[in-house]
Amino acid sequence: MKKSETAITTIIGKDSVVEGDFRSGGSVRLDGTVEGNVTVAGNLIIGATGKIHGNLDVTSVIIGGEIIGNVSASQRTELTSTARLMGDIKTTLIVIDEKAIFQGRCDMNQDDVKIKKHPARENRAGKKSAKEAIREALREAEEAGDDDDEILAAASMGTDKMEL
Repeated sequence: MKKSETAITTIIGKDSVVEGDFRSGGSVRLDGTVEGNVTVAGNLIIGATGKIHGNLDVTSVIIGGEIIGNVSASQRTELTSTARLMGDIKTTLIVIDEKAIFQGRCDMNQDDVKIKKHPARENRAGKKSAKEAIREALREAEEAGDDDDEILAAASMGTDKMEL
């Protein structure tokens, strides 16, 4: 994050408890507890003592504390080594440190991802497509199967000679 993007406008201290939903138009530092949903138009930094029991809807978030709820971050989600997240994440970019705890699903831009489709390759002169080769092999196997039936019929009649 750029320095201008992290200008914190609201601080919720370590011993503070917010009961109910919390909204902010700027960036927030949270070291206390929020018992409700959190909506932040800017960036949210959750310190190691910070706790949220509700869903997050933010631009970007750095999680160092505990969240029990889902996270929706339009730009970036970062879980530091002290983070504990029990819920799903929907974000564009994610960073998870080594000792972070994350239990849930992660959805990263799946709506925006476009799968590249390769156009069907045209047959090159003198070469068969895979489908054509399989069809030909099946035809040959069926014809060979008919010959096998004739051989088995001749053998059951006790005939030693047979024309193929």
